[in-house]
Amino acid sequence: MITSEQKDTDKTGKESTTEGSNLNNEFPAEKLASDAEVNPSSEIKEDNIQISTPSTETEMEVHHHPQLDHRPKPWKEYLLEGLMIFIAVMLGFFAENIREDITNNEHVRQLTSQMVQDLEADTTRLNDIILNETKILRSNDTLFSLLQVPLEKLDTKRMQRVAISAHNMWPFHPSLGAIAAIKNELHLKQFANSEIIRFIARYEGNIELLHTVQDINLQYQRNFLDPFFSRHFTPANLNAAFNHTSELDEKMRNMTQEDLTQLGAEMVLIRINNDEMIRDNKELKQDASDLLQYVTKQYHLSEK
Repeated sequence: MITSEQKDTDKTGKESTTEGSNLNNEFPAEKLASDAEVNPSSEIKEDNIQISTPSTETEMEVHHHPQLDHRPKPWKEYLLEGLMIFIAVMLGFFAENIREDITNNEHVRQLTSQMVQDLEADTTRLNDIILNETKILRSNDTLFSLLQVPLEKLDTKRMQRVAISAHNMWPFHPSLGAIAAIKNELHLKQFANSEIIRFIARYEGNIELLHTVQDINLQYQRNFLDPFFSRHFTPANLNAAFNHTSELDEKMRNMTQEDLTQLGAEMVLIRINNDEMIRDNKELKQDASDLLQYVTKQYHLSEK
């Protein structure tokens, strides 16, 4: 016999089973999965239970490493690589040397060309100096001869004119720009392997000697001729002589025979120094000519 309590229990169990079956039918598993794929961030409520799905997905990157062959190279390949590196370095070295030689040759050509121009200008200037210093030397000789005449027979007008001509000098100022530049570039093999420094040294040595003689000549004029002019020339004659404004006259002041004798002795010193200066100018001209010829030939320059 089935009691009433057993019937109630069976009824309750059936109702629970039916309710669970209805719940599964209302939210099937396939539907839950499709909702998650369509809207990842959606929230699904199941029987008052909130279910959240992740909004991001993690992507995995896969790196495939190549299979490296670590077998040693043959020794010939190492030798070939070393030889190629050596050849590349040597070619770079040769190219740099060639470029440097071209640059140095051009620099040397410019300096020597400028030196040729300077030496040609010096030679022309020395020719003029020698010519005019020779005229001064003749005036020295003439003045010395006039001073040997007794005072009462002296042609004072001519004596003053000749004395003014003797009171003159043509100094030489060389063009040393190119020479100074070359002396700063003597490390260049084009200069180091030549004799240019010997020619330059001789040329500069004679220039220094000539300047010494010129200084002495200037000192003689100031100590000997200038005092004679200021003591015995009239102001009008002295002004006319140096400014070439008018003709000199025969008037002179306070002059004695002793004054003529003293000036005659001093003219001997002036003449000796003037003669030395002419010789130095000629020797310097020869040095300039020798240096010019050497530079023109050594560096293949066309002489004008």
